[in-house]
Amino acid sequence: MKQSLYLAWRYLAYHRFKTAILITSITLIVYLPVGLQVLVSQSAEQLTSRAEATPLIVGAKGSPLELVLNTLYFESDTPEVMRYAEVTRIAESGLATPIPLYTRFQARRHPIVGTTLDYFDFRGLSIASGRHMAMLGECVVGAQVAKTLGVEPGGHIVSSPESVFDLAGVYPLKMRVAGVLEFSDSPDDNAIFVDPKTAWIIEGFGHGHQDLAAPEAAGAVLKREGNTITANASVVQYNEITAENLDTFHFHGDLGDYPVTAIIAVPPDEKSGVLLRGRYQSKDELSQILKPVTVMNELLATILTVQSYVVTAVVIVGLSTLATAVLVFMLSLRLRRREIETMVKIGGSKLSILSVLASEIVVVLVISISLAGVLTMATSLFGSTAIRALILS
Repeated sequence: MKQSLYLAWRYLAYHRFKTAILITSITLIVYLPVGLQVLVSQSAEQLTSRAEATPLIVGAKGSPLELVLNTLYFESDTPEVMRYAEVTRIAESGLATPIPLYTRFQARRHPIVGTTLDYFDFRGLSIASGRHMAMLGECVVGAQVAKTLGVEPGGHIVSSPESVFDLAGVYPLKMRVAGVLEFSDSPDDNAIFVDPKTAWIIEGFGHGHQDLAAPEAAGAVLKREGNTITANASVVQYNEITAENLDTFHFHGDLGDYPVTAIIAVPPDEKSGVLLRGRYQSKDELSQILKPVTVMNELLATILTVQSYVVTAVVIVGLSTLATAVLVFMLSLRLRRREIETMVKIGGSKLSILSVLASEIVVVLVISISLAGVLTMATSLFGSTAIRALILS
């Protein structure tokens, strides 16, 4: 048996190009269906784990999938906004704890999430260094943000303008980093968290400017009527909130009319959740309430349907490739007829010759299956990281 394996190995080593092609083909035939199944399983786990941990999401009527993806991963297009008064409505119902989210802006391609401190308790996020945000203009960054941007508590991050042509739009806000979150292996690692009011200041609903009553601001005053001062365009607006100018920042209008993209509703029990969902069933209701896990399961059903077609195509191609490999072996036997005849003439039995030929096939199959196993193991170990990178890219 050792002699047969040795001869088989020497033959395959001599015809290394043909052997490499056969091993690569068979490896892919074995790996692709199995690797695809592993990736789909890990994708399903990645998508559903966060959805299962989020009881209910309230948002403006529109695409449920877009709303859920934006709320869970902060990465889809910004959904339709609703009034902040909806947060008060849920809180006053006593049926759930509302956690508002406003995820319209970014800073160097990282989403800025306007939310309250309740969000950190809800997601189980803890501070690795520094502290939670305590005043306007402060932010808490995820572990990946701190690593990518090289920031730490006491540093600063500047929000990105939505458009370079938006000349009348929002001034970029320079935000002070109050703390860095512990690594959580979730989309929160890639986010920048601020208070909702800070997010509204980025949008321009709130602002701070020099004291118009001060003598040095006389050039910026257009007219004075009693206690009302009208400023001209030369008034200096602040793009950083500090302890010195904090008192100058203010909002105009009713805060209840300000926008949020979603509200995570956390009911104390299942009955309260059902009652809350019932309040959003009216046709005249401007908002919708969703169970994220239901929406994600519908998405997964679509993914699994596509997967079945892909696997079928891979199997068909694999069978074709396998048939080609068999044909290569058969043609190889024809080309090796004189070699086989020589082996017979020098005393080789039919069993020995068959053993050598069978050993060649076995060696190719063993190497191919082993490589497929290594690739599958690598997919299992690093697939989730790759999926997360795709989700967050």
